[in-house]
Amino acid sequence: MLQYRIGWKIFFFDPFINGNELAKDIDIDNISEDYILVSHGHGDHVGDLIPIAKRTNALVISNFEIINWIQTQGITNVHPMNFGSYDFDFGTLTYMQAQHSSCLPDGANGGNPGGFILKSNLGSFYYSGDTSLMLDMQLAPYYAKVDVAILPVGGNFTMNVRDAIKASDFIECNSIIGVHFDTFGYIKIDHEKSLKMFADAGKKLLLPEVGKSYDI
Repeated sequence: MLQYRIGWKIFFFDPFINGNELAKDIDIDNISEDYILVSHGHGDHVGDLIPIAKRTNALVISNFEIINWIQTQGITNVHPMNFGSYDFDFGTLTYMQAQHSSCLPDGANGGNPGGFILKSNLGSFYYSGDTSLMLDMQLAPYYAKVDVAILPVGGNFTMNVRDAIKASDFIECNSIIGVHFDTFGYIKIDHEKSLKMFADAGKKLLLPEVGKSYDI
């Protein structure tokens, strides 16, 4: 779950609030956005997708299989993708590969897991989704000069801090927002050690607190 703003546009990634102990004080009825981007089908990424999409009528962008799944549940403002690029009103969005798995909560096919590179005249960012370290990340600079990247750092299911540092080399971006950490016991991290590892590599890591906003 992450909300990102570029100009007046609000992007919400992988909505998972109810059932997330770290987000227990957030009311989904107070969330507003223009776009919902879904990287893959796991329950901790689509848990609140349907109610938020119905209430806000935000454009939901995801892979073809996830879009088909939400359409059967009454969501109509959608844009299906597979690995490739498309020009939206906010800029060019590229759906990138991710090394992970994807299955929807009811057992339906979650399609190919992925991430997103958004290139706009106000800046560009890369949201990798849940993924291990992979050489495909070296393609990111081909699509955009990434100003900030959102990478998992929790390990076990995804990259850990060491891998995220290497990933930042691949994507040529030294400003990283860490995600997919502390939510479950398997992915709890040492914050002080993680920040130091990035600093020692000459990079910046932000470990955002739930419910807080940051200017980047």
